[in-house]
Amino acid sequence: MSVRTPDPDWTPDEPSVPPSTNPGWFSDLELAEIRGRLPLLYVEALPVRVDGLGQVTEVGLLLRANAVGEMTRTLVSGRVMYGETVRDALFRHLEKDLGPMAFPLLPASPVPAAVAEYFPLPGISPFTDERQHAVSLVYVVPVTGTCEPRQDALEVSWMPPAEAASDAVGAELEGGRGVLVRQALAAAGALR
Repeated sequence: MSVRTPDPDWTPDEPSVPPSTNPGWFSDLELAEIRGRLPLLYVEALPVRVDGLGQVTEVGLLLRANAVGEMTRTLVSGRVMYGETVRDALFRHLEKDLGPMAFPLLPASPVPAAVAEYFPLPGISPFTDERQHAVSLVYVVPVTGTCEPRQDALEVSWMPPAEAASDAVGAELEGGRGVLVRQALAAAGALR
């Protein structure tokens, strides 16, 4: 006897997408289908340098070229995989975006500095992502090592907290992340 509750629009005769060999990763087709039906969980990190008292002295923002060739800034970010802890996902994305020698100091508590809800249509929240509805847990993470950006980032730009929170830098951040940077820095006590 099956205890599965079928989706309202599912019929047993529908072809199914073959499962991925790695259950934590989705094929492009699977991901597109999931993004159209469910909000996805992400982690985002604002890398910072701190002084001996733990005060934020510099903020690191990734510089990259977007799909249309414009230079934009962004945060370290990525999806949480099935079966992965938030802490593991955060560490994985920090290493992926900043390199293995960044030496991030993950927070002792999994409580984020901010939570952002991204919508595909503007106006619902300050945060937009035309691909999907996503919820992101945002952390302020001190890094003590050398940051060598990998993946699609060109460089990590370090700047004082007041500059990172400025309207000019906020305009360079995609999807409303300028608001997110201000929220995260305020939670860390870095804005005066």
